[in-house]
Amino acid sequence: MLRLAIPLVVAQIGMMAMGVVDTVMVGRVSAPALAAVALGNVYMFAMSSFGMGTLMALDPVVAQAVGARDELGIRRGLQRGILLAVALAVPSSLLLLPAEPLLKLLHQQPEVVPDAARYAMVQTLGILPFYLFIVFRQTLQAMHRAAPVVAVIIFANLANAGLNWMFVYGHLGFPAGGAVGSSWATAASRWIMALGLLLAGWREIRPRLSHWPPEVFSARPLGRLVALGAPIGVQNQLEFGIFGVVGLLMGSIGVTAIAGHQVALNLAAFTFMVPLGVAGAAAVLVGNAVGRADVREARRAASAGLVIGLAFMATSTGAMVAAPSWIARAYTNQPEVIAVAAALIPLAGVFQVFDGLQVVSIGILRGLADTRAPMWINVVGFWLVGLPVSAWLGFKTNLGPRGLWWGLVLGLAAVALILLARVRTRFAGAIERVTIDIPTLR
Repeated sequence: MLRLAIPLVVAQIGMMAMGVVDTVMVGRVSAPALAAVALGNVYMFAMSSFGMGTLMALDPVVAQAVGARDELGIRRGLQRGILLAVALAVPSSLLLLPAEPLLKLLHQQPEVVPDAARYAMVQTLGILPFYLFIVFRQTLQAMHRAAPVVAVIIFANLANAGLNWMFVYGHLGFPAGGAVGSSWATAASRWIMALGLLLAGWREIRPRLSHWPPEVFSARPLGRLVALGAPIGVQNQLEFGIFGVVGLLMGSIGVTAIAGHQVALNLAAFTFMVPLGVAGAAAVLVGNAVGRADVREARRAASAGLVIGLAFMATSTGAMVAAPSWIARAYTNQPEVIAVAAALIPLAGVFQVFDGLQVVSIGILRGLADTRAPMWINVVGFWLVGLPVSAWLGFKTNLGPRGLWWGLVLGLAAVALILLARVRTRFAGAIERVTIDIPTLR
């Protein structure tokens, strides 16, 4: 588990580091610019998270094919993943266009909306390469080839930092673009990620793209892949959505509130990359074991993932509770933003343990090709428990931003505990490989 999880964690942290660099650089411009990046990111992820999650169907499909030594299954999974990425990129990009009227409709701060909308619109150029990057990444990691992913992420981070330096502050002859300049840097970096991973993984990818048989385009297998991935997409949408709604509620409180929220959320998301990488490794190893019909090994992989994820998140909790103000100052020099962020960071620490447990559990279930149950568990925990509590504590008590975050803590706790019960139940029953292509009787 550690041999596969460590490079995947490094890759996840590298991806998150790009967002941290964006936040830190724009945080030196102004609080409204930082709020615009936060709001633009919320809107962008709300519109693209379904596609991102749907492509995660490649985890069980390719990992189980690798475990079964089914070369045809690996090839078909990669090729159909590319088709699905192109198809999903079109509506996801179009949904970014009406950002300004929708943000105004949601009563966001007038001084923030124009730049946030422009930030989202620039991201239309980055959706397709980001989806293709996900396809290549999931395929390579299912084959235990994480080194190319890590190399590309490191290079993309260096490029993103340089592009931000040019586009945000206006160096080397470029105009100072602030929040919108950061969006241009992000879009360009996503093209670097997609093309870079295609080249870095060319040895594994090229032979599996050299021939596209007609059955790859068949509607029924593509439909089964979508049916497997769509619940992951909906679950992604709901999870991003709950944080997005809380972000919008923060925006209705004020610019300082959403800027401080962005700092705390960015920190929590950064530490979340570790159990997210562990979840990816758990999905691969559980999927490989299912492909080999080795249920005992699948159980061992699941247990290892949960232990590693829990251990790290418990450690990060201690750091967030111990030094919230120091961490906030590393993000921004705006005193009023530091005050809000320092109040929220300990709460981010509280839900770390639950966040780690829930994401690793989802990875285990994904390796088993169990994608619908996490979606419904997400609905119950986040939307029926967490959001109502957030709204009540945030606006009906004097807790304000802290009240909104306490609701997130409760929602995450509910999701984590129910998912753990689901993992236990699944391993108590029969476990079989997922079927995408139905063999034809001759």
